[in-house]
Amino acid sequence: MKIIRNDIIPFKGFKALYFFGLLFVRKGVELAEWVINHERIHERQAREMLYVGFYLWYIVEWLIRLCIQGRDAYHNISFEREARANQYNNDYLATRRAWAWIKYI
Repeated sequence: MKIIRNDIIPFKGFKALYFFGLLFVRKGVELAEWVINHERIHERQAREMLYVGFYLWYIVEWLIRLCIQGRDAYHNISFEREARANQYNNDYLATRRAWAWIKYI
């Protein structure tokens, strides 16, 4: 995962954004190891879904959850739930099974 530091992506108020194998980080932001691990989990999810499938599922699930859960939609997306549940476990990716995010739906 390549890290790109800039002033444009992500938008103000966000520290980092993972997109197609790239991690965009706001200039001047120091990322904790758990944040990088969180984004690496997203990278694995995206690769196993061939990237396009990851983003399509992410958007569709977010839209469905937005209608049902409102503001909590983002935090309840299965990809985010898996990444958040394991972001402090630096060994997680070594033991993670493919499609593990499904159990977080």
